[in-house]
Amino acid sequence: MAKMEVKTSLLDDMIGVGDMVLLEPLNEDSFINNLKKRFDHNEVYTYIGSVVISINPYRSLPIYTPEKVEEYRNRNFYELSPHIFALSDEAYRSLRDQDKDQCILITGESGAGKTEASKLVMSYVAAVCGKGAEVNQVKEQLLQSNPVLEAFGNAKTVRNDNSSRFGKYMDIEFDFKGDPLGGVISNYLLEKSRVVKQPRGERNFHIFYQILSGASEEFLCKLKLERDFSRYNYLGLDSARVNGVDDASNFRTVRNAMQIVGFMDHETQSVFEVVAAVLKLGNIEFKPESRANGLDESKIKDKNELKEICELTGIDQSVLERAFSFRTVEAKQEKVSTTLNVAQAYYARDALAKNLYSRLFSWLVTRINESIKAQTKVRKKVMGVLDIYGFEIFENADNSFEQFIINYCNEKLQQIFIELTLKEEQEEYIREGIEWTHIEYFNNAIICDLIENNQTGILAMLDEECLRPGTVTDETFLEKLNQVCATHQHFESRMSKCSRFLNDTSLPHSCFRIQHYAGKVMYQVEGFVDKNNDLLYRDLSQAMWKANHSLIKALFPEGNPAKINLKRPPTAGSQFKASVATLMKNLQTKNPNYIRCIKPNDKKAAHIFNEALVCHQIRYLGLLENVRVRRAGYAFRQPYEPCLERYKMLCKQTWPHWRGPARAGVEVLFNELGIPEEEFSFGRSKIFIRNPRTLFKLEDLRKQRLEDLATLIEKIYRGWKCRTRFLLMKKCQVVIASWYRRYSQQKKYQKIKSSAITVQSYIRGWKARKLLRELKHLKRCNEAATVIAAYWHGTQARRELRRLKDEARNKHAIAVIWAFWLGYKARRELKRLKEEARRKHAVAVIWAFWLGLKVRREYRKFFRANAGRKIYEFTLQRLMQKYFLEMKNKMPSLSPIDKNWPARPYLFLDSTHKELKRIFHLWRCKKYRDQFTDQQKLIYEEKLEASELFKDKKALYPASVGQPFQGAYLEISENPKYKKLKDAVDEKIIIAEVVNKINRANGKAASRIFLLTKNNVLLADQKSGTIKSEVPLGDVTKVSMSSQNDGFFAVHLKEGSEAASKGDFLLSSDHLIEMATKLYRTTLSQTKQKLNIEISDEFLVQFKQDKVCVKFIQGSQKNGNIPTCKRKNNRLLEVAVP
Repeated sequence: MAKMEVKTSLLDDMIGVGDMVLLEPLNEDSFINNLKKRFDHNEVYTYIGSVVISINPYRSLPIYTPEKVEEYRNRNFYELSPHIFALSDEAYRSLRDQDKDQCILITGESGAGKTEASKLVMSYVAAVCGKGAEVNQVKEQLLQSNPVLEAFGNAKTVRNDNSSRFGKYMDIEFDFKGDPLGGVISNYLLEKSRVVKQPRGERNFHIFYQILSGASEEFLCKLKLERDFSRYNYLGLDSARVNGVDDASNFRTVRNAMQIVGFMDHETQSVFEVVAAVLKLGNIEFKPESRANGLDESKIKDKNELKEICELTGIDQSVLERAFSFRTVEAKQEKVSTTLNVAQAYYARDALAKNLYSRLFSWLVTRINESIKAQTKVRKKVMGVLDIYGFEIFENADNSFEQFIINYCNEKLQQIFIELTLKEEQEEYIREGIEWTHIEYFNNAIICDLIENNQTGILAMLDEECLRPGTVTDETFLEKLNQVCATHQHFESRMSKCSRFLNDTSLPHSCFRIQHYAGKVMYQVEGFVDKNNDLLYRDLSQAMWKANHSLIKALFPEGNPAKINLKRPPTAGSQFKASVATLMKNLQTKNPNYIRCIKPNDKKAAHIFNEALVCHQIRYLGLLENVRVRRAGYAFRQPYEPCLERYKMLCKQTWPHWRGPARAGVEVLFNELGIPEEEFSFGRSKIFIRNPRTLFKLEDLRKQRLEDLATLIEKIYRGWKCRTRFLLMKKCQVVIASWYRRYSQQKKYQKIKSSAITVQSYIRGWKARKLLRELKHLKRCNEAATVIAAYWHGTQARRELRRLKDEARNKHAIAVIWAFWLGYKARRELKRLKEEARRKHAVAVIWAFWLGLKVRREYRKFFRANAGRKIYEFTLQRLMQKYFLEMKNKMPSLSPIDKNWPARPYLFLDSTHKELKRIFHLWRCKKYRDQFTDQQKLIYEEKLEASELFKDKKALYPASVGQPFQGAYLEISENPKYKKLKDAVDEKIIIAEVVNKINRANGKAASRIFLLTKNNVLLADQKSGTIKSEVPLGDVTKVSMSSQNDGFFAVHLKEGSEAASKGDFLLSSDHLIEMATKLYRTTLSQTKQKLNIEISDEFLVQFKQDKVCVKFIQGSQKNGNIPTCKRKNNRLLEVAVP
């Protein structure tokens, strides 16, 4: 049953017909009506077989969500309603699973939505391919290359607000698993003439307007630009602003995309400097002057613009000024210098601007390719996406050389589309064993030959005209066309045979007309020769090469005098012809997938379907021919398995299960239904149905059969439901009856039980009272016996106590008498011993004096002269020895903070005592320091630095002494929330803390992440991790704070620095002492200069152009002990500190 739920949405509940191959009847009106019907119901995609028709809705539709991506992922192409995701998935799975290189060709008019279609294809492929850090980085770089190329290569035209003015072909490379490895971008013919001139109602390239709208004032000042569009001659003012386009936001997107793709900061700066130089080139104006020899020359009117250009590009002003005034022609060994008149000078200026921008764009493409190219050498699978300019037909003969080249490219794409479509159809018939029938269609090879033939083609004649000597003008080129192409059936001019007998006054003399596959286009021949030549004077090339600007120098390698090449460079037409040939060869090696884009109206408005405009596009895109090719043999084909699964209920033999092969089941099914044999054919793996009516008949039968099956299912379900309800009611009745019987018996049992308990209670009460009376009598008897016994025992105890007391008194008297006697004897013996001791001591003293007298008499003659000194030294030595031995036992602990020290025993040791105390303190400090690790030493050094900076100056300092300096409070490397911030900061983070940034407008605080690295101070958003400000340490001049117990501090920045554009920072932190100390030490380490720490209750803070006084006062707080900041006036912020 699960398989029955799968819908083939091309047939089930489809609005109109999802696949034009099934359209019946097939004609132009029914084709357009079907598209309109689907467009009106927001169905902008329709199939022609495997080709997707996309109609630009000119509004956002909810059909590109991640849920839609998952819905179309790994699904059959025809399984769901038509969508660009279905084609993208089919191409990706063919590349991944079948190892077939793919290409997606997106064609259509300008404004038909080709660029958006290519973005959708790339975003879908990025969403469904593999995951992983490296894969995601590659996908992000591939996707972010689009905003960069669109900014530099797209412009607003009368038909499209984001028209691609260049052709882009991207080869996305995948590995064997289908994960993207990289990509290669090829660009074709940037419309560089738009740089110097735009038609009315159109704009220059987006990047010019984005810089002027989105860059900061400081950045514009570096580029020497002003925000006013009217200041620049190269910018058209009538369409400078576009509704719904935010140039400022797009500029930020472009800068972010360049960073993601891999542009370095100096490369981005160089690119914008070149863009600014191109913009300012248009402001250079010339005035005529006459020389003495009568020749006209030109001079620059105002040299200020030239000076600023030279400062941007690093070119010597005199060199560039001479290149605008003179032209040097080299022939063999001779050089001839000629002056340029005003017209030639303007031509040279515009040629330089066009070449500078065109080469910059090519350099951007090359630089992006270097970043996104595959890094491995393994074999790669390739998916190409072609987004190239659409067919262009302007009115009033405004079609020029650019439109001619664009339409030539579209002719080649139409040619390969017809060839590959027919080839695909033929290959499928051969593969399935079906007979192939030749299809008649218009082959535009004759038009391609008219343009690209090497002998008589228009491009060949244009090159020949540009290279021939003599006077060459656009008129001579037109005359040559009239001579060679006059008889060609697709070429018309005033002199051609095809228009000789036509009364067509709409064809001017300076125009020719080509019958393209999309219709007739009239080209204005003016400018063909110059645009094809695309000459840049050698003097200008050499001036650019002499620039000190590395990028500009690299853009003009031919300006190197050592590499002068006198050979004429190839023309623009021949270069584009070769590029188109390479592209066609590349496309023919891949499996094609087509998206044909259609523009519903010229007003770029939603809900408007212009049938005439759509009809014109259907004709020149050849969509009806494509449908006829698809259904010429068989209009519908489907593999046997899904066909049998869908229609098996129409035959009793195949319903509900077919046990044999799927093909045999389909044969049985079709024979049972009686479908004529000429209406279908059996291929090797598919059933082919010739006429859509047969398919619709099968659908009608299936619909009727499904209704019958639904009725049967409903009948069975109703019977089952009724039976189930009856059984449930029966079961409920049984349950209710059983519960009632149980309830009745319970009530009867409770009544009997209650009566029995009452009788029992009366009997138990009578027995208990009887027993109580007996127990009370027994208790009184026992108590009486106990009282009598107690009195008797008391009498006996008192008698015994009196006897014992008498005996104890007698024993105590004897002990006292004996103690007195022993004391008397002891005192008599002690007195005797004292007398004896005194006698012995007197004898010893007398004997010692006698021996001393004898010694002094005997040796008086030997040491009478120095006896005093020796006795003094001996005494002093003994005293010192005693002093040190006592000190050994009285030494204090080894803690450096222990202030205890033994008292001085002798006055003459006072200085020694103090010195010994000092030496011991130094020694135990050294022992204590030797235990420290390098990290602990650094912490104590920071603590010592903080003491020197804030002790007795800042009231907050004592509370910070006991707090260790941690630095990284946020653990940015561990917290996935700050992954983006971690990736943005390459240096080691010294401190990471959440601070409050004070708003200068109202004094309110906003949370920011404060980061201090080796070279920078950064402020980032706490929620998103986006870096808001980045300040080099060299730009920090001073830190100011109050002397009170608060965490407010101001970081003052160097005036004129880039970081000081928005003014100083006023911040508040719970770790002020630590942050100020680390900022002071880091600045001293990097800049070798001490950071000024100002501690004052009033200081000035610079906010942009204003200076605001920050004043700290004492006051009671509503918020407890939290300081608050309030804005008093434009010049005063008041901080109330508790």
